[in-house]
Amino acid sequence: MTAVAHKMEETEHGSRERRDIVSGTIMPDSRLIRFVASPDGVVVPDVAAKLPGRGLWVEASRDAVNKAVEKKLFARAAKAAVTADADLAARAEKALVTRMLGDLGIARRSGQLVLGFDNVLRALEGPKPPKVLIEAFDGAADGKRKLYAAAHRLELNCAVIESLTSAELGLALGRENVIHAAIQPGGFAERLIFDAERLSGFRTLTRTGTERADARENESKS
Repeated sequence: MTAVAHKMEETEHGSRERRDIVSGTIMPDSRLIRFVASPDGVVVPDVAAKLPGRGLWVEASRDAVNKAVEKKLFARAAKAAVTADADLAARAEKALVTRMLGDLGIARRSGQLVLGFDNVLRALEGPKPPKVLIEAFDGAADGKRKLYAAAHRLELNCAVIESLTSAELGLALGRENVIHAAIQPGGFAERLIFDAERLSGFRTLTRTGTERADARENESKS
């Protein structure tokens, strides 16, 4: 399990455990997505875990959701004639992205978001460093490398989210070419870490800045 996941299990979200209907394994909800059947019997993702109805929990990965659909495991778990469409994994991914982008937009309006390379670097070196670094998946490696190195030098165990594209970040934040951002400690940071861990099952994995810096050092020595 990654360091990000360990940190998340200490949060309010990660303290709960559920049974994955695919593997039968008990997991923290930081590794699961809740699904429910709509009134017309169609299975829908419930990434906020707030919709009414019996929760059907599946490991947060494309493979697990696809298997649940193909093997008709939702109907078995619900003990009802519910149906799950073939694009359910894509819809779950989209729901996670939408929730994360919504949180980023609110965080910016509330002053908890730092944007731009220089501003993020200053925040890392400030008295209240950010909890989360957000790097566009398709951004240039050089700027990311410098921020990871700065976090490592300052011994900051920031979580790194690198599973959103520049276009997605720009849409949420009302700016073009968003590559670097950071979130101050607080509820939004914890929720973004929680959702990024789940999104990693559909996209690129998240790792801490310290892990990335250590990996670079190891590569340079080999």
